Amino acid sequence: MKIQILGSAAGGGFPQWNCNCDNCTGVRNGTLNAKPRTQSSIAVSSNGVDWVLFNASPDIRAQLADFAPMQPARAKRDTGIGAIVLMDSQIDHTTGLLMLREGCPHEVWCTDMVYQDLTTGFPVFNMLEHWNGGLNRMQIPVDESVNRFTIDCAPGLEFIAVPLRSSAPPYSPHRNDPHPGDNIGMLIRDTGNGKSLFYAPGLGRIESHLPNIMSEADCLLVDGTLWRDDEMIHAGVGDKLGVHMGHLSQTGEGSDEEGMIAFLDTLEKPRKVLIHINNTNPILIEDSPERAELARHDIEVAYDGMSIEL
Repeated sequence: MKIQILGSAAGGGFPQWNCNCDNCTGVRNGTLNAKPRTQSSIAVSSNGVDWVLFNASPDIRAQLADFAPMQPARAKRDTGIGAIVLMDSQIDHTTGLLMLREGCPHEVWCTDMVYQDLTTGFPVFNMLEHWNGGLNRMQIPVDESVNRFTIDCAPGLEFIAVPLRSSAPPYSPHRNDPHPGDNIGMLIRDTGNGKSLFYAPGLGRIESHLPNIMSEADCLLVDGTLWRDDEMIHAGVGDKLGVHMGHLSQTGEGSDEEGMIAFLDTLEKPRKVLIHINNTNPILIEDSPERAELARHDIEVAYDGMSIEL
């Protein structure tokens, strides 16, 4: 299984276009040892030719241009995207569908809750019907007894949806009434060699069903949004806690929750990589004390262009 990190930042990217926090100012001016990053998205393939795109960020056009296998050039019009999987219906994970309109129809996998949001509050499915039939929706099952599926363009890979407790986006008709399927993690297993990836860019808490799943995976690509729960407030750029945005901070500082580092320390088998990193997070600075702390715990930080093979 081949995994390509197309984008590794949280919503807004890094530097965020309208942000002058210390991190964004430093990377913009070249005074920080940090890499710019686009908004979170990955691609997975079983053969290196046909790819399943996970989330379609607003930066998708630049991300595809930066990864040559996404343009195999087998015909006058071509793409390496064989299918698209949506982990939620957030703006920073779905707006890129509009940028892909010239390639319609696309096969798009999503839960019933995500499909509801994307045909009502943010009706991207409806809008794209006018481009060669738009998006062919395929259902991601989230019932406890039926959550496995396969995708034709990824032979040899098995996908297992893992419901995660989280709020739907602000435009969702059920914003204040959470349902299973508003946000999911995904366990992807290579049926040939048995290797597996657990991908969860939005992980607000370690629910009871997660430790067993995550402990058996060979690689974790999980939520790295914030270093501390009150980071946005601490940085002077917002008033929301991470837990209220559906993200578990690395340290747990500023909240009553134990942080991501403490939980990952309990897992021995997986390679541990953080993704979906907010522009305020000090782990973006490669020579920061916080980055060194992650290294002491054998935790990596994803970057745009990173490749993983299992």
